[in-house]
Amino acid sequence: MQTAQNKRITPLKAVRILSLALNLPGPAALMRLHQMGATCTKLEPLAPPSAVSADPMGFYKPTAYETMHQGVRVVQADLKTPRGQTTLQKLLVKTDVLITSFRPSALAKLGLDWKTLHRLYPNLCMVSVVGASGPRAEEPGHDLTYLAENGLVKGLDLPATLYADMGGSLMTTEAVLQALLLRQSSGRQSGLGVFQEIALNDAANYLALPRAWGLTTKEGDVGGAHAGYKIYPCKNGRVAVAALEPHFAKRLCLAVGLEEKSMHSMHALKTHNSFAKFFASQTRQQLDRLAVSKDIPMHTLAK
Repeated sequence: MQTAQNKRITPLKAVRILSLALNLPGPAALMRLHQMGATCTKLEPLAPPSAVSADPMGFYKPTAYETMHQGVRVVQADLKTPRGQTTLQKLLVKTDVLITSFRPSALAKLGLDWKTLHRLYPNLCMVSVVGASGPRAEEPGHDLTYLAENGLVKGLDLPATLYADMGGSLMTTEAVLQALLLRQSSGRQSGLGVFQEIALNDAANYLALPRAWGLTTKEGDVGGAHAGYKIYPCKNGRVAVAALEPHFAKRLCLAVGLEEKSMHSMHALKTHNSFAKFFASQTRQQLDRLAVSKDIPMHTLAK
């Protein structure tokens, strides 16, 4: 039984979303919009025989595809054919917001450029997901290239997750909400649709701001300069320590066996070395207990 506290909030219950976006950012945004109560439809290209979907995600990770499309109505059509266009037009008549992930030139060839759509469906809003904004929207790219361009790729290691894609999905969700609010605002002609463009490169740039500000560089407090905000090896694994605030730093210093005044020297090499020596002598189990008993933000990890 749902209570007032755990009842799912569905502010988009009366909103109808149609997505043509493939891969990750568009479907991930559609998943979130569905969770907010929107009625979501996905129009995909015709799937090859025995394939889960024509969406590439259906090929290389069917479980991820299934998760993102739970509760989403999936329709297949070839938009390059009259029949496919008819299917699309029937859906657009009943749509509040259209999400796409094609290059502008591809949209124009399909008659899905904003000028054409706005003329045919004045109340329709559109969110166009592109790789980069403005004249660079025709450039090929992917999550990895956008992260690399914004200084978020180190050495030869691949990033831990698809930051630009997932950040872009959140921005897409935000853009849908903005479009709907603008459409109903009193400051513009009531009911007219709104166009929003989301660039994955901009999402990567936004995620890179802490680095641009110097927070996560080696000289930054959350980049390794502060002894209380680092990853240290321990006896049987690693420990992520985030004792950044003075009261946490104080507790950590006392737990390590340092004097209270050491909390004012968290950037000193001596403090770094003292912490490293202490953590190297502890097991994950000991550190887990310490974190709880002393209320210190720490999380242990396997090797």
